[in-house]
Amino acid sequence: MTTLAIVTGAAGDIGRAIAERLADSHDLILMVDIDAAAAEKAAALLGAPDRFIAHAADVTDEASVEAMAEVAASLGAVKTLVNNAGAARAVSLQATSAEDWRKDMALNCEAAFLTLKALAEPLKAARGAIVNIASVNGMQIFGHPAYSAAKAALLHFTRATAVEYGKFGIRANAIAPGTVRTQAWNARADANPNVFEEAKRWYPLRRVVDPADVAHAVAFLASPMAAAITGVCLPVDCGLTAGQAELARTFSQSDDY
Repeated sequence: MTTLAIVTGAAGDIGRAIAERLADSHDLILMVDIDAAAAEKAAALLGAPDRFIAHAADVTDEASVEAMAEVAASLGAVKTLVNNAGAARAVSLQATSAEDWRKDMALNCEAAFLTLKALAEPLKAARGAIVNIASVNGMQIFGHPAYSAAKAALLHFTRATAVEYGKFGIRANAIAPGTVRTQAWNARADANPNVFEEAKRWYPLRRVVDPADVAHAVAFLASPMAAAITGVCLPVDCGLTAGQAELARTFSQSDDY
């Protein structure tokens, strides 16, 4: 039986890395993105057009998601669903409009609900795995409050899915990346070429996350190695949420940190 993984937001650096990594354990990867041309380009970059299939869909639109689910079901057994599509808009509550709030909620949380509803039956049949890409923003305050609130809701949604759908053999987990070196950071890097160097000081591992780091974590949670793991959030954040060495050094007055 042909096995299929679905990756939303697949045109971006993280989505493409996830698609490439899941190809090690799935026959086909459906690369879903709202930008058809970008999805096709991302699929082409992976160099196996018979395995990486681009599909244009708006994951915040119920009809579009249902149409995507029909295509997916026609391709094979849906073993893995990765809800990766996401974006952040206003940087503060004071700068957030009601429209931006609703858009962030729709893309970063509601979309995962829509894909679950549309793909529940194929996932049940395959006893599949769901991996929701959340963020450390859903765990602590790092700006972008609408995006962050949506990611926090996504973590609760992940647990709710794990509890309700576990009886069907479906596992649902989340990953919370920290700063990831992607093209989305280009504008900030253009404005401040030292942005990554400045960010590193807050990470115990003294580096930021690479898209491949996220992809490896997704592959693990989707694999039989994680067969007894459901309802958890795995931070992939180079230690950011564990604590900050600079604060520990200040509070303890020890250069060991």
